[in-house]
Amino acid sequence: MWTKLQQRLQARQMHDLMRGRLTLDSPQAAEIKVNGERLLNFSSNDYLGLANHPKMIEAVTDASKKYGVGSGASHLIIGHSHEHHVLEEELAEFLGTEKALLFSTGFMANLGVLTSLFDKNDLIIQDKLNHASLIDGGLACSAKMLRYAHNDMASLQRQLQQSADSKLMVTDGVFSMDGDLAPLTEMITLKDAYKAQLMVDDAHGFGVLGENARGSLEHFGLSQNSCDIYMATLGKALGGFGAFVAGSALLIESLLQFARSYIYTTAMPPAVAAANRMGLRLVQAENERREQLQKNIANFKALASEAGVPLMASDTPIQPVLLGRNQVAVTVAAALKAQHILAVAIRPPTVPANQARLRITLSAEHSQAQIEQLVVALKTALTNCSQEVLA
Repeated sequence: MWTKLQQRLQARQMHDLMRGRLTLDSPQAAEIKVNGERLLNFSSNDYLGLANHPKMIEAVTDASKKYGVGSGASHLIIGHSHEHHVLEEELAEFLGTEKALLFSTGFMANLGVLTSLFDKNDLIIQDKLNHASLIDGGLACSAKMLRYAHNDMASLQRQLQQSADSKLMVTDGVFSMDGDLAPLTEMITLKDAYKAQLMVDDAHGFGVLGENARGSLEHFGLSQNSCDIYMATLGKALGGFGAFVAGSALLIESLLQFARSYIYTTAMPPAVAAANRMGLRLVQAENERREQLQKNIANFKALASEAGVPLMASDTPIQPVLLGRNQVAVTVAAALKAQHILAVAIRPPTVPANQARLRITLSAEHSQAQIEQLVVALKTALTNCSQEVLA
């Protein structure tokens, strides 16, 4: 075993695929401290800048004094506090669904849904670029799983023609590495035509998109209940931690009874649930944060276009710079870091082969000057890298 592992690590090293961890010495913000170095942060999912909001800190502090630190048990034993219960009610009310159920992470939520609700007579059809947690959940399920070409409705329709007791279409709302959106309007048309169900993982849309920050469905003017299973996370736009599934009372009760990743794990700390409640209130009360985020996205795209930066098509805070080769992505990321800018290189298997990129993420907290600094540094790094390749 150890020899095989060593060989796998060596192969990854050879192809510029080794990953490493950065040690953060500050709160999430537009400017952070990493390994003692001050960096402009263009790699965080804290889209609205709520992770270090004074009211979030106050909420978690006050709840810790009341409930302590750990939840002590799973939800179904004695770990389900008042803060958890009210958060679930508030999420359901915000989205207009019958119920919501908290999970400790988005990975556990997706795994729980896909492994507990379907059997060998069912069919799960997933976008090829879905998040790893959705793909792993489908692989762990006893149902048959198929995958359709990214956002290709003709490909999806062909898969839907197979017979099964039930058919579930599964998609990200916003794709985490590309930043583009699923064509949810067309998917709902197919859902109705083929008597299928739809699951949306809206980790990167919830709190960001839609007139009232309800996410990808609202962005397209769709009813929340046109989606059968809605999952979103609380550690991105809301600045907290954890995830939830929202939908019908029947769905939520089924998950509570059958989802092993819900039943057999310790509940998130009550103080974290309290912080999530505050995050949900702030998203609704401080709409100017979303307005500023949209301005920052438009500003970055315009400046990047002028500078010839090869952006992928995205109108969300996720703005990937497609570079292709792993070594190029690593080199450009290192050049930015030398200019005190953090933009992490994303390589296979997180993205397809020959599609390595920088995953630039924008926040409401970024200033005009910081965005301009990023674009200038990007242009310089890309120019220098091109010259090195040609040489």
